[in-house]
Amino acid sequence: MKEVQEFLKECGVYYLATVEDDQPRVRPFGTAEIFEDKLYIQTGKKKDVYKQIEENNKVEICAFKDGKWIRISGELVPDDRVEAKKDMLDKNPNLRGMYNENDDNTIVLYFKSGKAVISSFTEAPIEIEF
Repeated sequence: MKEVQEFLKECGVYYLATVEDDQPRVRPFGTAEIFEDKLYIQTGKKKDVYKQIEENNKVEICAFKDGKWIRISGELVPDDRVEAKKDMLDKNPNLRGMYNENDDNTIVLYFKSGKAVISSFTEAPIEIEF
């Protein structure tokens, strides 16, 4: 899982895909932190992305760097605990202008049954389950 997080951190931006009815939705994200041995991301409860995850928590992430790409699939589970949100915001202080662990909007989500595949055109794929 640490390798997955490091890959995403090195990319800086990754793309999260959700589904809205029968329409795929993709948008850039940047948070990826490990808390209590789970990989977490963060968003706002008021955003469409969170509403889509509530409807269908199966998501996929894709990112690219240095000729390699990662695809992560799994189910996202919301964690509304203040401790989990505080950990995310402490590790990403640039978000504190928009989010606060005590507000009614901030939400962190962790991967349940996550699977990552790191691929390139020149090497065999690496599969990581977490």
